[in-house]
Amino acid sequence: MRALIFAAMLALPAAAFAAGTETNEPPKPTATTTECAEGTVWDETQGKCVAPKESRLDDDGLYRAVRELAYAGRFGDAALALDAMSDEGSDRVLTYRGFLARSQGDLASGEALYRAALEVNPDNLLARSYMGQGYVTEGRVDEAYAQLVEIRSRGGADGWPPEALETAIRTGVTTSY
Repeated sequence: MRALIFAAMLALPAAAFAAGTETNEPPKPTATTTECAEGTVWDETQGKCVAPKESRLDDDGLYRAVRELAYAGRFGDAALALDAMSDEGSDRVLTYRGFLARSQGDLASGEALYRAALEVNPDNLLARSYMGQGYVTEGRVDEAYAQLVEIRSRGGADGWPPEALETAIRTGVTTSY
C-alpha cells in the first residue's frame, strides 16, 4: 500500500506554500514584525504597538498578525495574539494552535488540537492538511494520505491545503516555517 501511495505522489507537482491560508503567498511584513517589540502587535487605529488583548484589532486582524508572527518564527507572540481572539474555541484558532504546537515539535498536542478543530468544523481543510503533515513527520504516511483523500472529498481539489500535503507526502518536507 505504501509503495502505491508513494508512486502516486511522485507524479504530483512540487511547490512552496505559505501556511495559514488558502494561498501560497507568504505574509507581507508589517509593523507587527518590523517595529513591534516582543509581545505586541501593530494597532493601526491607535498608531502604535500594543499587547494583542489591548489592541482594537478584530479577529481577522489578529489572525493576520498570528500568521505573520508565526512566519517570522515568533511563536510565543503568535500565541498571545491567538489568546486575544474572541472565540478561542473556533476551528480557526484551534487549527493555528495546532500549527504552533507542531512547529515547536509537540506533535501530539498539535494532533489533538487539529482533531478538536475538526470536531468544530469537519470541513476545515487547513486543519486536515496540517494534521496530515504531522503524520508525515512521524512516518505515518498512510494516515497522511487518508487526510489528503478526505480533503479532496470535501471539495479541496485545488489550493494550499491539498498541495502542501501532497508535497509533504511526496518529499517528506512539511510546512513549519
